[in-house]
Amino acid sequence: MANRLMEPIGRLMGLRYKSHPWHGVDIGDEAPKIITCYIEMVPTDTVKYEVDKKSGYLKIDRPQKYSNVVPALYGFIPQTYSGEEVASFCNEKAGRTEIIGDGDPMDICVLTEKTISHGDILVHARPIGGFRMIDSNEADDKIVAVLNNDAFYSQFNDISELPELVIDRLKHYFLTYKDLPGKKIDVEITDVYGKDEAYEVINRSLKDYQNKFENLDHLLSVV
Repeated sequence: MANRLMEPIGRLMGLRYKSHPWHGVDIGDEAPKIITCYIEMVPTDTVKYEVDKKSGYLKIDRPQKYSNVVPALYGFIPQTYSGEEVASFCNEKAGRTEIIGDGDPMDICVLTEKTISHGDILVHARPIGGFRMIDSNEADDKIVAVLNNDAFYSQFNDISELPELVIDRLKHYFLTYKDLPGKKIDVEITDVYGKDEAYEVINRSLKDYQNKFENLDHLLSVV
């Protein structure tokens, strides 16, 4: 997919400024088989980081209250959005009717054997499946991928081939990371899906992004 958003900005600013990781980074020409991902958190982080949607800078969302840490690189896929297309697919597969998109870019976990010390980086990853996660009646899919050309994880072509322990660790994290004393959470993972379904979710999130920001190209072209 061409970099529709950053082209006019690049012309105007001479590439002096950092691209917004959500709107200004290409997902890649080989998507959805190989995609560019923006990583917010790594397994050594004891603070939850996330991108500030307005500025594009990485910010502290909250300190982790307990000892659980994300067991993989964690971030999102640029120029994606969880809207009507993603929600419709979630409703279809989960046998529901009330699910809506969560209004965020598509989340992704990237498995690698390497120790990567910090987030705020771009990586190339190969999706192999995902979790159909529903958070308070909102579609909150988690795509699972492997770091492209990783020495160990590159052998896996579908999530069904991963060791069960790896899947269990990821599921446990997402089902517990919002736990707070006295606060009831409404999060469930209805099923684990394979590579082809992950491609479908990614493609739908790309359509949702285009629909959500369809006027952005025009606005930027007349700046």
